[in-house]
Amino acid sequence: MPRPQGRVLVAQNKKARHNYHLGETVEAGMVLLGTEVKSLRAGRASLADGFATIDDGEVWLRGVNIPEYKFGTNTNHQAVRNRKLLLHRRQIDKLEREVANSGRTLVPLAIYFSDGYAKVELAVGTGKKDWDKRQTIAERDANREAQRALATRNKGRH
Repeated sequence: MPRPQGRVLVAQNKKARHNYHLGETVEAGMVLLGTEVKSLRAGRASLADGFATIDDGEVWLRGVNIPEYKFGTNTNHQAVRNRKLLLHRRQIDKLEREVANSGRTLVPLAIYFSDGYAKVELAVGTGKKDWDKRQTIAERDANREAQRALATRNKGRH
């Protein structure tokens, strides 16, 4: 059976854009067990509590929940475990320099399959304060109102 082409989204961290000011993003491969891949192909994963760390020059994905494969046997994987991420040395060094600044962390934004390979999208994020979140919501509401007003104005011109 041929691998599906393109990008197939498995899980997305929707709260990340609300809770963090996101900077540069990077795509990383994941070291997974067979039952983890099967569980991901079934669309089961949660990035809610996930984050990434850099330890001894290696990037690790922590706190991501990939539930056990329903049809797995006693060799099934643990749902929440540390998973190694695959990046080039230059990318790891660059991320390490950016995370060294205080208040910055690596946030997983999405898990997806790219041409059949499991990938995770990471971003360097700085935590938002409560007033930042309120400001973002206010901007979004103002933009929505402006779009709505523009749409009603343009309807009358036909």
